[in-house]
Amino acid sequence: MTWGEGRTGRRRARAAVALGGLLALVSAACTGGSGATDRSGQDQGAEGPLVVASGLDVTGSGSVRQQLIEEWNRLHAGAADRQAKLVELPGGADQQRSQLLGALQSGSARYDVVNLDITWIPEFAEAGLISPLPDTATGSAADDADFIRQVHATTVWKGRSYARPFNTDVGLLYYRPDLLTAADIKADKQPTATWTWDQLYSTVKTLGLNPVRADERAGWTTQLKQYEGLTVNTVEAFADAGVQLADSEGRYGSSAAELKKGLDSLLDRVGRGRVQPAATASDETASLTDFAEGRAVFLRHWPYAYGALEGLLEPDAYAVNRLPGKAVLGGQNLAVTADSARADDARALVTFLTSRESERCLLDAGFAATRTSVYAGAPEPCWPRVAAALRPAGASPKAAVAGEGAPKKQGPEARKAYIRLLGAALTEAVQRPRTPYYGAFTQVLQSHVHALLAAERPDTAEAAEALDRELRNVFAGR
Repeated sequence: MTWGEGRTGRRRARAAVALGGLLALVSAACTGGSGATDRSGQDQGAEGPLVVASGLDVTGSGSVRQQLIEEWNRLHAGAADRQAKLVELPGGADQQRSQLLGALQSGSARYDVVNLDITWIPEFAEAGLISPLPDTATGSAADDADFIRQVHATTVWKGRSYARPFNTDVGLLYYRPDLLTAADIKADKQPTATWTWDQLYSTVKTLGLNPVRADERAGWTTQLKQYEGLTVNTVEAFADAGVQLADSEGRYGSSAAELKKGLDSLLDRVGRGRVQPAATASDETASLTDFAEGRAVFLRHWPYAYGALEGLLEPDAYAVNRLPGKAVLGGQNLAVTADSARADDARALVTFLTSRESERCLLDAGFAATRTSVYAGAPEPCWPRVAAALRPAGASPKAAVAGEGAPKKQGPEARKAYIRLLGAALTEAVQRPRTPYYGAFTQVLQSHVHALLAAERPDTAEAAEALDRELRNVFAGR
């Protein structure tokens, strides 16, 4: 059964326009040098704004990060030396990491604050490119305790905190109640914690799905292209199988036998879940496209997809739940660079950007917030002028197709339920390995796993032996 039958041109055009918005990249460059520094860590001769380097805002909400920077600038309108500027780096995560490493190591760009993927903290800290936070830099202990424990742990390396959690992420399970109902399967839209992979497999079996071509409907889809999305999916499967790759100090702690268990778990998901054939070439955008156009009944994706789907489908056509089993933590942390000429002002900016009000703005824009209070009953409201400037989460794609036929938004009760399940999912999320050699680790893992997925007769025992040998060298820095 193919999805091409019965679809209208309007819905296909809407999906193409909406998902195209997620691919927009904004790039900027900033160069300059630093001058002499006094005892307070402030550069007496520094000129220009505080510079924050960050990746792309994928929410399509009107750039909440830029709006927060502008709010900071309004609050410091009388202090020219405390103004700030956001520089958005082009490319994917791997490209952004390379750009930041090169810029900070060579001094070719003057960045005061960097928005780092949580997996990069050990590497940047070990290389001396970011500064540990002084005990007095982050406010009260009660304020620090407001960060979700698992999320705050991503800022720590060897007992010291090097950053503040900015926006977080966690894997979620999206599904299509309309497609399930059409097959006479009860589709409960209320999020619960009862999903298991076996239940998903059973549902897929009941649906009778067995896709062999990319245009056929599949049980589920995810991101299995050879990039970081494949690492995330693999680590989730490993975690479900009880496989721990490294300890908190970055020491390798697995074996070939353990790795085989993890690889078998991943292949089980691909086979029994009747994964979309295109998944091995899919990233976030491609997998979201397949789900929105009905080529998959279930989808593993990040929280921002919830807002994006509002521009693609009617409210009754999609729902979200916690991912079965373990879900990997994602997100970014804000760190002050080691050579920032105005470290005190940079830390004050980081504190503002991660405040309760700012975190509420991030949640409203479609990101996952890092503070427990934001998920509580009466959180601090978003900064009023930022709230007024933001489009509702996911509204950027929908704006392109507004008017007759545009999908309606999820109702307020559905939104509240989503926020509750998101907060709960974050409290139980697992981390990818913590190591200063993460770049080498993820490349090795992706290479072996992608080759296994592409094999006609995958041999997980042989793959595990080879992977074990290479990972031992990677985690030892060889």
